[in-house]
Amino acid sequence: MDGGAAAKAGAGPEVREVPAGDAEEGAGAGPESGADSASEAGTSRAPGARTDPEGASGGSPDAEAARSSAAETGPGGAPESDPGTGPDAAPIPETAPDAPGTPRRFARLTRWRAEHPQGARVLSRTVTVLAAVLVVCTLVMPATIVGLGPATFFRLPGEAVVGAAVLLALPRKPRIALAAAGGVALAALTVLNWLDMGFRQYLGRTFNLVLDWSLLGDAQSYLEDSLGRTATLAATAGLLVLVLLLFASLAYAVVRLSDVLARHSATATRGTLIAGVVWITCSSFGVQLAGVPLAADSAAVTLQSQTERVSNTLKDEAAFRKVAKVDAFGATPPDQLVPDLRGKDVIFTFIESYGRSAIEDPIMSPGVDKTLAVRTEALEKAGYHAKSGWLTSATYGGSSWLGHSTTLSGLWVSNQQRYRTVMASDHLSLTKVFRKSGAWDTVGVMPGIQKSWPEQSFFGLEKVYNAFELGYKGPKFSWSTMPDQYALEQFQRRVHGKKHDKPLMSEVILTSSHQPWGPIPKMVGWDQLGDGSVFKGIEAAGNDPADVIADTTKSRQEYGKSIQYSVTALTEWLERYGTKDTVLVFLGDHQPIARVSGNHASRDVPISIVAKDPKVLDRIGDWGWTDGLRPAHDAPVWRMNLFRDRFLTAYGSTPHPKKG
Repeated sequence: MDGGAAAKAGAGPEVREVPAGDAEEGAGAGPESGADSASEAGTSRAPGARTDPEGASGGSPDAEAARSSAAETGPGGAPESDPGTGPDAAPIPETAPDAPGTPRRFARLTRWRAEHPQGARVLSRTVTVLAAVLVVCTLVMPATIVGLGPATFFRLPGEAVVGAAVLLALPRKPRIALAAAGGVALAALTVLNWLDMGFRQYLGRTFNLVLDWSLLGDAQSYLEDSLGRTATLAATAGLLVLVLLLFASLAYAVVRLSDVLARHSATATRGTLIAGVVWITCSSFGVQLAGVPLAADSAAVTLQSQTERVSNTLKDEAAFRKVAKVDAFGATPPDQLVPDLRGKDVIFTFIESYGRSAIEDPIMSPGVDKTLAVRTEALEKAGYHAKSGWLTSATYGGSSWLGHSTTLSGLWVSNQQRYRTVMASDHLSLTKVFRKSGAWDTVGVMPGIQKSWPEQSFFGLEKVYNAFELGYKGPKFSWSTMPDQYALEQFQRRVHGKKHDKPLMSEVILTSSHQPWGPIPKMVGWDQLGDGSVFKGIEAAGNDPADVIADTTKSRQEYGKSIQYSVTALTEWLERYGTKDTVLVFLGDHQPIARVSGNHASRDVPISIVAKDPKVLDRIGDWGWTDGLRPAHDAPVWRMNLFRDRFLTAYGSTPHPKKG
């Protein structure tokens, strides 16, 4: 064997040729690689040159030998002085065997790159461009759905400029570690941004990193009730896969871009300086593109807002605990609580999502206002009169329990932490006032409750009928376990219609107007309700909830119809079963979601007090409320937490403060 043949044999399976230009966009090549100079010279690496895992030759003696050999290669890619290139030399295979221990999938990729150098370059550059697009899009993404638009994504993110400057200054290993961590952090911020977008759209507020994780389970339950278990599981699985892909993709994208910066450090440094100057200039002068600031800092704003939100939440928890210990009526003797309502059956009723938009929005209001007018007239014929006003709810779009607890506790319960604090306190709820007085029996009818409910004690309810205790055998109407008319009839049969030693104080929650407003029940003859089976045909003929959810206009129309149904059911019940001693207080818990009520809707909800005894309404004559069931546009608006104390005062309760 001659020297040339020996040299080729010595290369063995560890060596394969790398096409020129393939190193230009080689994944993972560091700044110390000789790949750029080799590719720019149009030469191939010499046989026997070793590469690091990223394809860069580095600064080792072997790498130096490879560069020296590459400089001496001739047009055929072999050393000009190599005697093994003669006619007697052993043939060189086009693709060398795989190195021992090389994973098969990477070996196939390497062979493909060697066989298709032009395609490899195109693919590599395409992946780099996509990585850059992904990073920029996540950096400039707005925090609201209404903010989405083409111009939003054609902005210069300041975070990218700062990140590029930092990565350019780091050596290889710290650079890769920081780039990977930065990609993961950017993915986490993106998920939080998505949550903010969803919460703004549905609840009119941002996502609280400390308090709101439990609501994701409620959201899944809502989807299961609305769309079915199979569709919900598929959607949940798809969402989890999407989030995992986002984390992996952004980590890879930032690492890849950091490698590109390092391989072209001189050009990248100049570009970063220019981009920094452009960003500062655009930011200083407020330069805009289609009404959107060209200089973006969305990711930094998201991080700052989330940090402040966590800090404020922790501070609020301690401050609110002190507030909850103070109660203007906490020490009032039982005989001095609501003396002017003694002997009355008092009913507090919350209608799900009954908001100002139902009465004033041009799409929903015509039908709702007509229903309110018709029902006001019907009640007057039956001897009832009403006064109505507005309350500003502590919640929006959902979390009904926050509206309930705010109204009844007299405290501003605007988040889950406050709710837990109130429920664990001995603060006197409006409903518990009646039990404490000793003059009323207290009961709750809660068709929306499908699990244990320890809050029963706080609200002072001696007995609560949940979804499983009302004997319903009919179909669910999306999220709502039963139609309001059926729940009210069961309230009459099981509670209100029976003889009692004391008058009743009742809390009734009506759920038929809960989103997604499809299908919606219809009124049937009260004598035909039975066990609810009569609603099977109505539910089957109703709208598919998926169709309603997908159509904003239809959602608004069906929402209006659901409010008409709930108001009709409640007032017909009062007309049918009420007595001269019945006092009905009913209100909405919050506005419907922003997709229905609008992105700039108020948080106001209507509230009405209805009674036959004129003295009941005379007690609130100075409130300025509107006669009838429809509050005027300019009727007084109070914060929802103020209602408890004003109601107690109006009906003769004497304040005796209790301080913690």
